[in-house]
Amino acid sequence: MTDPRTTVVVITHNRRPELLRTLRLLRALPESPPVIVTDNGSADGTAEAVARLFPEMTLLTPGRNLGAVGRNLAVQHVRTPYVAFCDDDTWWEAGSLRRAADLLDPRPRLAAVTARIVVEPAGEEDPVVAELRDSPLDGPDWLPGPALGSFLAAATVMRTEAFRSAGGFHPGLWLGGEEELLATDLLRQGWWLCYAQELLIHHAASTVRDSTARRTLGLRNTLWFTWLRRPWAPALRRTAHLMRTVPRDKASVRAFGQAAAGLPWVLRQRRPVPRGLEARLTQLERARRTSNARRYVG
Repeated sequence: MTDPRTTVVVITHNRRPELLRTLRLLRALPESPPVIVTDNGSADGTAEAVARLFPEMTLLTPGRNLGAVGRNLAVQHVRTPYVAFCDDDTWWEAGSLRRAADLLDPRPRLAAVTARIVVEPAGEEDPVVAELRDSPLDGPDWLPGPALGSFLAAATVMRTEAFRSAGGFHPGLWLGGEEELLATDLLRQGWWLCYAQELLIHHAASTVRDSTARRTLGLRNTLWFTWLRRPWAPALRRTAHLMRTVPRDKASVRAFGQAAAGLPWVLRQRRPVPRGLEARLTQLERARRTSNARRYVG
């Protein structure tokens, strides 16, 4: 039952109990995947516990919190054709990594497959699953599921070559909705992304997460992505829509303030997508306005 095709990459920061649970579950997978853990500067003994309890896993300790770029660091050490991303509060169902590799093997232009997510302990589908399943995007007949315009890093198996070709996660975004920019750059290169209902990942949301800070980062990064990749007319429309619809609170004010402060580097790196891809982004934007999974941006 072992499968040598996929490496699991986990990033973590000050969530030792959740991480150790996830690593125990990953160790028990029948595929026996290599696991690489990037400890983003934890101060709770995470690195020491991983080194002691999971010596067979690769542990990276950059010494500071790299955010999503911790995944880039880990992928530098990946030697398998596929990489399965996993957060410290998510874990893959037995057999899903093998099935994901089976879907990717015969489809060389398929960059990534995103799994169905169930929320533990209730075992209910995450609200974002409906958005993935009902994606408005068209795709080629050979896709094994609905075409996607983005993905969820905590629930996706990606072709290592594709990840590297697009440069990985952008360091400017750090964390929070960081997938959208990478996904758009993959689509621009001619890769495809899709949802695969038969893949399953479990999510038990960490009890130490700061939901307000996450909303601030998510909104800030939505604005930065919009300004980096959307043509000016839709970018301004999207910005105006967010200004009208986000909660009028301190988190939103901070998000817009941080986004405005980043305008100099955003404008230097701005590279609008071509017309065909912009049409697809417009489709996604319209669909997401009614999504229950995206209330942090309106």
